[in-house]
Amino acid sequence: MEKVHLLTLGCPKNLADSELMLGALVRAGFEITLDPDDAQVLLVNTCAFIEAAKKESLDAILEAAEAKRRGHGKRLVVAGCLAQRYGEELRASMPEVDVLVGTGNFLDLPELLRRTETPEHREIAYAGAAHLLPNADMARVKTGAFFTSYLKISEGCNHKCAFCIIPKIRGSHESRSVADLVAEAQQLADQGVRELNLIAQDLTAYGRDLDPPTSLAGLLRELAKVEQIRWIRLLYCYPNFVTDELLDTIAELPNVVKYVDIPLQHGDDAILRAMRRERSAAALHRILERIRKRIPGVAIRTSFIVGFPGETEAAFKRLNDFVREEQFDRMGVFTYSREENTAAYDLADQVPESVKRARRAELMETQAEISLKKNRGLIGRELEVLVEGPMAGRATRLRGRTSGQAPEIDGAVFLNGEAEPGEFVRARVDRALSYDLHASVAAGHA
Repeated sequence: MEKVHLLTLGCPKNLADSELMLGALVRAGFEITLDPDDAQVLLVNTCAFIEAAKKESLDAILEAAEAKRRGHGKRLVVAGCLAQRYGEELRASMPEVDVLVGTGNFLDLPELLRRTETPEHREIAYAGAAHLLPNADMARVKTGAFFTSYLKISEGCNHKCAFCIIPKIRGSHESRSVADLVAEAQQLADQGVRELNLIAQDLTAYGRDLDPPTSLAGLLRELAKVEQIRWIRLLYCYPNFVTDELLDTIAELPNVVKYVDIPLQHGDDAILRAMRRERSAAALHRILERIRKRIPGVAIRTSFIVGFPGETEAAFKRLNDFVREEQFDRMGVFTYSREENTAAYDLADQVPESVKRARRAELMETQAEISLKKNRGLIGRELEVLVEGPMAGRATRLRGRTSGQAPEIDGAVFLNGEAEPGEFVRARVDRALSYDLHASVAAGHA
C-alpha cells in the first residue's frame, strides 16, 4: 500500500478538489500520510490565479522535487490550476514531475499513478479549460476541523472580468442539482459538521443553467432543512445578481448567517469599466444600501484590486473614499497581477509594483481604522461564538469565530473559559483589536 502526502495551495475551492483527490486515492487503496518523508507519492495541488500564487506553487513543486531526490522511489504529482494552465511548460522544464493532472480529470489519479510505476514512464493529463463537477456519491476525505466544511455548489465561470484567468482554466459555469447538494450536506452533518461554507466561482449564478431553473435562494431554503447545520455561509456573491429574493431568504432563515461576501474590486467608475465589472460606484452604493436594508445587522465582506492599469492617484483616492463611506465589516486588498491571456494584459498605463504595494498598504490602513472602531462597538456585548479549539501555544486560551467571521480569511475571537471544539457558546466581548476580539465564555452557556 503506497502512502500519499498532499499539499494544497490556493483557495477553498482548491481544498474541496483536494478532498476529492484524497477520496479517490483512499478508495483505490492508497494511504494518506502527513509526513512527506514517509510518502511514496508527493502530491501538490497548485494555484495559478495570480503571479504570487504561481510562485508559491512553483516553490512548493521544487521543494517536493528535492524531497523526491532524497527518497528512493518517490513519485511527484502536480495537480490543479498550474498544471491545467501551464502543463506543456511544466512538462518541458520539470522532468522530475511524474504526473501532471489538471482541474478536470484529477479523479483519474489512481490510474495515472499505476501507469507510472516504472521510472521511465511519465503521465500527462490536461487539456484546455476544464473542471470536474462534484457529486455526493464521490468519495471525499474531509480535512481540517470536523465541525466546519466547504460545499462547492457549482464550477466554472461565465463572467469576462478583464483581470481574471479562471474561466480559461476551469471553463464555463455549471451547477450541481439541489438534491445532490442537500444529500452531501446531510452526509457532512452526519459526520459532525455544523458550519457549511458555500463556495463557487460565483454563487449567485447558481441554478440558472439547471432544468428546471432554480436560484441560490431556492438552494438555501432546502439546505436550511438539514437540522444539524447551525451556520450556512455564502462566500463570493457577484454584485449584479444579488437579488431581493436572495437577500430576503438570508434574512428569514435562522441558520443562514447574516454575512455577505461580495467582492467589488474598485470604487472608481473608469476602473470598474476597464475591469469589465459594474457600471459605476453609484450602482455599487445602491447594491450595498439594498443589502443592509433587507438584512438587518448584516456583516459585509468585500475585496478590492489596487494598481489596475490606468489607476491614477485620483482614481485610487476615489476608491479610498468609497471604503471610508461604506464602512465595510471585512475587507481584503490585492495588488493587480498582470496575467497573460487576460483582457487587461495589454492595457496601457501599467502601474509600478512599488506604487501598487503603497496603495494596498494605505487602503488596508483605512480599513484597519474602520474595523477597530466597529470592534470597539462590540465591547460589553454577548455574541454567539463557534469554538475552534485551544490557541497555539496557549492551552488555557481558546480560539473561536462569530458568525461574522469566515474561516481563514477573517479575524478571530480569543476566549477565556472552558468549551470544546465545535461547541457554540455565548461569550462577552472584553477587548477589541483591529481585526480580533477578546471575550469571556458566559456562565451557563448553551
